[in-house]
Amino acid sequence: MQEPSHFVSDQFYSKKVRELNVRSIRVAAPEASIRSCAERMAKEQVSCLFIGPSEKEIIGYITDLTLRDQVLARGLSPDLAVSQIMESDLLSISPEASLVEALLLMFQTKARYLLVENQTGYLGWISRTKVLTEQSQGPFMFIQSVKEARQISELADKWARMPQIIHLLISRGMKAALVNQIITTVADTITQRVIERVIKEIGPAPAKFVFFVLGSEGRGELTLKTDQDNAIIYEDKANEHREEVRAYFLNFATRVSTALDLIGIVFCEGELMAMNPKWTHSLSHWKRNYDSWISDASQETAMNYSTFFDCRAIYGELSILNELKNYMGELLVNAPERFFINLGHNALQYQAPLTFFRRIRSEEIDGEKQLNLKQTMRPIVDLARVYALKYRIGETNTNSRINLLREKGVFTAKEAQELTHAFDYLMALRLENQSRYILDQHQKPKNYLKLKDLTKVQQVTLIEIFKVIEEFQARIKISFTRSL
Repeated sequence: MQEPSHFVSDQFYSKKVRELNVRSIRVAAPEASIRSCAERMAKEQVSCLFIGPSEKEIIGYITDLTLRDQVLARGLSPDLAVSQIMESDLLSISPEASLVEALLLMFQTKARYLLVENQTGYLGWISRTKVLTEQSQGPFMFIQSVKEARQISELADKWARMPQIIHLLISRGMKAALVNQIITTVADTITQRVIERVIKEIGPAPAKFVFFVLGSEGRGELTLKTDQDNAIIYEDKANEHREEVRAYFLNFATRVSTALDLIGIVFCEGELMAMNPKWTHSLSHWKRNYDSWISDASQETAMNYSTFFDCRAIYGELSILNELKNYMGELLVNAPERFFINLGHNALQYQAPLTFFRRIRSEEIDGEKQLNLKQTMRPIVDLARVYALKYRIGETNTNSRINLLREKGVFTAKEAQELTHAFDYLMALRLENQSRYILDQHQKPKNYLKLKDLTKVQQVTLIEIFKVIEEFQARIKISFTRSL
């Protein structure tokens, strides 16, 4: 595969204005008050509002800077007609023009915005910031471009570009943990944009709420093969409003998950999503859930609900999830011994894939020997979780849990280093393998790695990693049979 070291800049020089998903035009009448225009810009979250009798007849525009420089700085009344402060140096560009042409035009004229116009009229507008973000190769500028996206098609395009970016970052030696954070941040941002869009469509929520994520996203360890794991907590309401509130959030969650699926963050096969009535509840109901899971403490419960101990808020009232986590912490102080024993058993379900002769144990799939990288990492994730819960560490990220456990003296410095190195190596291999499935083979990403694709050095490294996992599983077996 061709090294994509300059893939973003190369795309920039060949990309057309029409490929940008131009913003739709909002028009205010010339006689409208400055106040009403500012209120509309705030409500619709736009930095530019065009002025004119109609979309076909635009005579000017105002921006955030116009309001600052022409109104606030001069002390003008917000009740004046917007035509008195509008800027009239309108510029337009063809949708077939290149982004380079658009950027040069804006730099030459000091314009921050361009109308996109063809023979039939105006199609929309673009900003200098939007064009500049398309030029950057850096992941942080890419994240900024995701933050500025609003349309579903635009968000889908951003998510589709992730495999190229991840392959680039891994090939340049970026640590897997940082790559995970970039994927997670992009997924979080996309979800936040979708939530804002849905609230705009159906109206504000009838109660305070928090939208939170679970599992790998809750741990900040997303890969390219990811699905939705999310839930909603809303504040308790009086009996007469309960059904109304619940109906709103189930409708809200269904719209959010459907949009995410269209973007490429697909539905959870196990239906662990807020659109499932099982996972959208009031705070008091969620407290009863955790109370039940911890007090029941059966092995089946440990298997089914352990992912709910890896939760992280991404939108709404963060204090609601914090209250639930504090309640969880109180429950863990008095948790029955069998709760931790069963979580320990959970961490022993997936054995390190080593044969008796210390070779890699593989699965036969489509006539080829393959290794499930996700399953090989699971013992480390489960191990870190059970010790974190026992020692009441609130962090959900696996590496962070291991480091905090080292600080508490639960793991030695060497043990923590071995675990984090093992986890990071497996994660990097997994991310690179997934990106190649997409870029080279034009297939959906998989967690399976073909043994024939491994170098001898990689095989030796994996065998040593699996030995580390075996040693820690043996430690868990001893610790949890005697109980922590």
